[in-house]
Amino acid sequence: MLKGLFFTVLFVSHSLFAALIYDSNYHNDIKIVESFDIDSTFLNDSVLNQILQKNISRSRNRHFFNSMMDAYLFIPTIKNILTEADIPSEFLYLAMAESNFYLKAESHKKAAGLWQLMPKTGKLLGLNIDDYVDERLDLIKSTKAAAKYLSYLHKRFGKWYLAALAYNCGEGRVSSAIKKAGTDDLKTLLDPEKKYLPLESRIYIRKIVAFSMMASNELFLLKSEYRYLLNRASAYSLSVVSVPKGERISRVAKLIDMPVDELKALNSHLKYDFIPPYEERYDLYIPYIKLADFNQKYQPADLQQIYKVHTVVRGDNLSKIGKKYGVRYGIIKDFNNLTSNRLSLKQKLIIPIDAKKKRARKASQHKTYVVKNGDTLISIARLHKLSVKQLKRVNNKTGSMVRIGERLRIK
Repeated sequence: MLKGLFFTVLFVSHSLFAALIYDSNYHNDIKIVESFDIDSTFLNDSVLNQILQKNISRSRNRHFFNSMMDAYLFIPTIKNILTEADIPSEFLYLAMAESNFYLKAESHKKAAGLWQLMPKTGKLLGLNIDDYVDERLDLIKSTKAAAKYLSYLHKRFGKWYLAALAYNCGEGRVSSAIKKAGTDDLKTLLDPEKKYLPLESRIYIRKIVAFSMMASNELFLLKSEYRYLLNRASAYSLSVVSVPKGERISRVAKLIDMPVDELKALNSHLKYDFIPPYEERYDLYIPYIKLADFNQKYQPADLQQIYKVHTVVRGDNLSKIGKKYGVRYGIIKDFNNLTSNRLSLKQKLIIPIDAKKKRARKASQHKTYVVKNGDTLISIARLHKLSVKQLKRVNNKTGSMVRIGERLRIK
């Protein structure tokens, strides 16, 4: 009895707390729904309020705030891009609904990045996807591409909530839903019985609105342990710097005294530790607070000083050299501006690896052992200071039998 009473009181107090938070922000919430061209009565939508209730619970709001914390550095940049494109800044939370602000997010359908763009869509919107970069993961270029697409969808459908829905489930699906419903009224399109739109899309538009309401509610933030986010998002931002082709990201990170992993995370669209060799210059994103360090300390490096230089000897070819250093021969070709695969003796080639990586690669290489008469798996393992289990795993063996002349990989 007492236990049941306790949970009833807890539920009621939690509901009252939620009501207090959102009642206090009512006028702001009206502005948010109207920014999507949604009537203010949508604030009474039961499913929207269920999503709000669910997400303000301590277990769920931690996920919300963690996503906000991960994106604090680039949220102002995204908002600025959307504003410049005349798109409501609340569409920032469309990206949150798509990817939780994870720059390297990828779906099973191969959509990628903050805005979960498909390869074909990304290319149609002008994004480069090749051996060196995937600009769907470029936080600035992908946001500009998404803004371009959203502007097109808004122009086609005339309302921002329809643009958001079409972004999620496709233009054809939304057009068909409007035709079947005989109206583009949101409440009608979200009818759970008629199912004009997929369930995912019916939840999707509500999630975007809910996230917008949560993020703009100062009382909600003040009541949480993440109140510092109120000021943090405006205090931090990005700077765009231009660096020459072949420049190493890790070298720039060291110069500006920034963890390499953090700089690489901001530049997730770059597939390697270097700037694409086919661009004379390329943009790199760094925190604004590191801009002064960059301007003061950065000088372009001679690539021969920061990378391995290989001198061509008799018998060399690009494929062989690539295998030696663990670098695709096409990259070596691009780095050295070669128009053919032909090499000349004593020709010097830049290999985009540093000395440390070369040593690490050699240490992890396999060598081959040819089984001799009298050898057993146990004796071979002891000879190379390995366990039998390790030797089996490296060679994909399930049994212990070996044959004379058999080649075993030794790690």
